[in-house]
Amino acid sequence: MQVANNYLTSVKWICSYYKSLGDKTLEQVHDQHIHVQYNQSSNSIAIIVEHMAGNMISRWTDFLTTDGEKEWRNRDNEFEVHSINKSALLIEWEKGWNCLFSSIDALTEEDLIKTVTIRKEPHTVIEAVNRQVGHLAYHIGQIVLIAKMLLDNKWGTLSIPKGQSKEFNTGNFLRKK
Repeated sequence: MQVANNYLTSVKWICSYYKSLGDKTLEQVHDQHIHVQYNQSSNSIAIIVEHMAGNMISRWTDFLTTDGEKEWRNRDNEFEVHSINKSALLIEWEKGWNCLFSSIDALTEEDLIKTVTIRKEPHTVIEAVNRQVGHLAYHIGQIVLIAKMLLDNKWGTLSIPKGQSKEFNTGNFLRKK
C-alpha cells in the first residue's frame, strides 16, 4: 500500500527534522548551559534530553511486543538534576534516537494496523508513532527556547532569520550565524 509507505517515509523525515533541530541547538550550547534552570519547577536542557532519551529507549525497545513504559525505566529520575557533562549527554541523546530510528526502519505496512500499549493503554501503531512525534516536537521546542534565551545574541537561527523572508523566497538568501 502506497499510503503506508508514504506514512513511514514521512515519519522518518519528520523525526530526522526534529533531531536535526535538536542537534543544531545542542551544538550551540556549552557545558555551562545544559544545567541552567529558569526556576525550580522548570527543566534544564540536560533534564529534557535525558527524559527524551529515556522515553525513546523505553517506547521503542521491543515496540511491537511490550508496553512502551518499561518496568526498568525510572522516569522520575530523568527529571532529577544530574552532574552529566555535555559529551555524556550527547551519547544518551544518540542512544535514544538510534533506538527510535532502528524500530521505525523495521516497521512494515502490516505493522501499522497492529495494537501496541503505552502505560497499559492500547494504541494503534500509527497512534503510538504520532504520539511520539508530538512528544519529540514539544521537547525540541523547549530545548530551542532555553538555548535561545541562554545564548541571546550569540544564537544561530535554525531557520530563516527575522526580516529575511523576502530574500529567502527570491533565492537571495545567505544564512548568517
